[in-house]
Amino acid sequence: MKLFHLSDLHLGKRLKEISLIDDQKYILKEIFTAASREKPDGILIAGDIYDRSVPSEEAMKLWDDFLVSLAEKKIPVFVVSGNHDSAIRLADHSELVDMAGIHFSPVYDGNVKCCVLKAGEETVNIYMLPFIKPAVVRSFFPDEEISDYTDACRVALSQVNIDSSATNILMAHQFVTGAERCESEEVVVGGLDNVNADVFDAFDYVALGHIHGKQHIKRETVRYCGTPLKYSFSEKNHHKSITVVNIKEKEITLDEIPLTPMHDLREIKGTYEELTAKENYENTDTKDYIHAILTDEDDVIDAMGKLRVIYPNILQITYDNTRTKERKEISGIENVKEKTPVELFGELFEKQNNKPMSDEQRKFITECIEKVWGEKK
Repeated sequence: MKLFHLSDLHLGKRLKEISLIDDQKYILKEIFTAASREKPDGILIAGDIYDRSVPSEEAMKLWDDFLVSLAEKKIPVFVVSGNHDSAIRLADHSELVDMAGIHFSPVYDGNVKCCVLKAGEETVNIYMLPFIKPAVVRSFFPDEEISDYTDACRVALSQVNIDSSATNILMAHQFVTGAERCESEEVVVGGLDNVNADVFDAFDYVALGHIHGKQHIKRETVRYCGTPLKYSFSEKNHHKSITVVNIKEKEITLDEIPLTPMHDLREIKGTYEELTAKENYENTDTKDYIHAILTDEDDVIDAMGKLRVIYPNILQITYDNTRTKERKEISGIENVKEKTPVELFGELFEKQNNKPMSDEQRKFITECIEKVWGEKK
């Protein structure tokens, strides 16, 4: 049996206020093409289908079109809701779409939905646990001690009657302790949402969602597949892919199918003059989404507008220079009464920027101060 493991589509997401809907349409087409070629026996999608609980119409249509295309290929799909999804909205008409081979986890009600998937001589039990919080699980099991997310998952899964002689897969959308996060993820302060991987020991494979970088926790078969697209510049070095789960007589092996985006995320670094030099930008795919790191000591006026002529999809500009490398605490200035306004301003400037004013800057501020003082007289 062969399964695709996906998660965190985040349909409708914006990156630095730029809509990624066309990028997402492109990558879903890549996934569909891979499914048509590889003919998996099922596709597991472990939560965060949408980027927000009330998705846009274009995000909903994109999701519907993707599901319809898979249903037409008669590829079963299994979906759990994530923390960004509205569980009730996502599972709407779930009994009806079950008939089309599309299976959604219902809103958590104290039970964990199980679907049995058969292919050839292989039979797999797929348990579908939507994103849960301790308070929700506690409401169904008031006599259980549930103080954190680990307890919540432990209690929820203890209600599952697992047949250890069969192959058992769990789909879940939680933060498992030890996972490496990215900037694009929703973070709970203090790691209060951590779940210990031990609660998943009874399952042969755990298809996780929530973390955007592909990785395994504790064992190879407790796995985050990662997002199909890069959703922050902290993911610039990620290699996105579909995780392929191969099952034969309870033995599980994993493969990957690389995914190539319509626009990659790229960081470029140098002075303004270097980044605009022809020999440099000709070696860069200027259509990628760009984060430019300028090393000029002085801010470049309208840098975004100027660089966008060469890099049309530039999304962010930051500076890496003396001023930004070491920010000193600005404390009180001594002997204030003994210093001229220009000297006082010069000290403040140096504390803020880690360098003294240039002669040109000193001349400019002197003229400004003299003008203000002259007007007061």
